[in-house]
Amino acid sequence: MNILGIIASSKFGDAGDFESIATYSVGSGGSATITFSSIPATFTHLQIRAVLKQSLGSGAFARFNSDTGSNYARHRLIGNGSAASAVGDANQDKVLINTSQGFSDFGAIVMDIFDYANTNKYKTERHLFGIDLNGSGQVGLESNLWRDTSAITSIEFISPNGGNYAQYSHFALYGIRSA
Repeated sequence: MNILGIIASSKFGDAGDFESIATYSVGSGGSATITFSSIPATFTHLQIRAVLKQSLGSGAFARFNSDTGSNYARHRLIGNGSAASAVGDANQDKVLINTSQGFSDFGAIVMDIFDYANTNKYKTERHLFGIDLNGSGQVGLESNLWRDTSAITSIEFISPNGGNYAQYSHFALYGIRSA
């Protein structure tokens, strides 16, 4: 079983609990944004699996429902095999995703968005990320809070600093059914 299968089976039951909603593969020339829209409210949670490379070697950003207000907060823990760091940021205008930060190779993320359609609470997002650079690289865990009770109907991934997601970057959105 691969790592995505282990994560899926340990948290949400068997792989039958996941349903593919949409996928996006970046073509030649790259793409500055990737958007999943019209997300149905028929699942309990969402998961996004992505392999991505950003043309400027930066991380990635995401926004829920095109919200550009200072309604996001995050916690981050990163390690590179010889050092670890942690940080928290409040009042951000986007979800911050650190994968491929400072690197120019492909990184991977597995992002879970909990209770995305529940209109009685703020939304919590958690993602694992990593990049291997032939013996170096980094892994990390980040969580973001979106201080809004709206159901999430769209998720936009934005390539920071005017860059593009490189060709062959791939994003997949899954719905997770409750047990």
